[in-house]
Amino acid sequence: MSSVHARVWRFTVERGIAGAEAVQAVEVGQGTLPVSVAAVVNFNALACMLRATVDQRVRDHEVGLLLSYITGSSGTGPLGVDCPALDSSSGHIRRFVSECTGLGVMTAASEALFDWKPGADGLSSFDVLPAKLLGRYARKGVRPDLLYDLADGPIAGEARGRRREAKQMFPVGTGTAQQRERLVKLAQWSVEHNDHDYFMSWVWLGTGGVYVDIFLPEDSLAAAKLRTDWIQAQGSKAPWRFRVPRPALPQRAAPEPNDPTALLTATARSEATGPAPFTGADVRAAISDSEPVVETAMNRFFEREEQTLGRYSGVPVRGRWIRGDAVGQARHEVLLGVLAERVPNDQRARSSRRALRMSEGLDAFLTGRLLTVVHQATAPRPSWGRIVDELLE
Repeated sequence: MSSVHARVWRFTVERGIAGAEAVQAVEVGQGTLPVSVAAVVNFNALACMLRATVDQRVRDHEVGLLLSYITGSSGTGPLGVDCPALDSSSGHIRRFVSECTGLGVMTAASEALFDWKPGADGLSSFDVLPAKLLGRYARKGVRPDLLYDLADGPIAGEARGRRREAKQMFPVGTGTAQQRERLVKLAQWSVEHNDHDYFMSWVWLGTGGVYVDIFLPEDSLAAAKLRTDWIQAQGSKAPWRFRVPRPALPQRAAPEPNDPTALLTATARSEATGPAPFTGADVRAAISDSEPVVETAMNRFFEREEQTLGRYSGVPVRGRWIRGDAVGQARHEVLLGVLAERVPNDQRARSSRRALRMSEGLDAFLTGRLLTVVHQATAPRPSWGRIVDELLE
């Protein structure tokens, strides 16, 4: 399993009469986080398969393209990217690689920070939320990336990724203007959604490897459950603080005295400022309502795959191997497989504890019915028996 260098921040939004006025962040510390290459591929492959229109050629191409830029091995060692190839690519390809890496790293961070468990805890993308949730969350404006469904309540996760050319991979001082701007927008999103819990990860890709800044609101569930056993160096005691810019307010003409429409207009404006209140139980129920959509996508994937790989816990598994050779010689090869059905709950619980496994160059990730196994392209392909014995059972 590869790793990234992480820096954790806890921040407080200072509020006044007019709303948020300033943000103050304190560095908790730095350490090494394990990241599964197979998990990075898994989350992005799932997003491909939940599209309204699915083309296997496009899905396989996206998976192979992502693996072509990742330089971390499926064994131990730092996760990295092929910076010369990334810098030679067009802007939208650079964003694709950065954002895909960011999603995988953020989810790895959620396991280390607040003990989210793949397979046991729910996970939804804001891009494919069920209709019931769409009425609870704003359809326009700022929107996080993933929704983690924990026993104590839902946490929204925002994943950002950027290429960094500086030798110092972590920005010093008060962070970057982009980080500050996004923190303010997410804080406002949280307020508009009844102080919804959230956190933000900001991945930096460079010649120094992959680094990630993780920002946790001081009064959030994520901060309350923060695990610090992996932190190797304590953070700086000097906080950084920045003012929240005030947007210019549009000038409105004063209503006429005794105007009967004035109160109605003000009421309508108040009702339009945000979605209806909701609870963690509402979100959990709505996520459950979305499972048929996911199951339909998985059924479609299973029916289109012709090759049966074997069985896991008595359930047939189909799939194919994809090489990451879109840019030069392949470094990795990934097995993208789908189960005919979900394994029993007791087996699923055991699998979730073993969802991130590494065995002599193999890296596997299983969530729901989607299985990804990554190995070094220079090594022989592992047999299905070895995958089950060493990684799944």
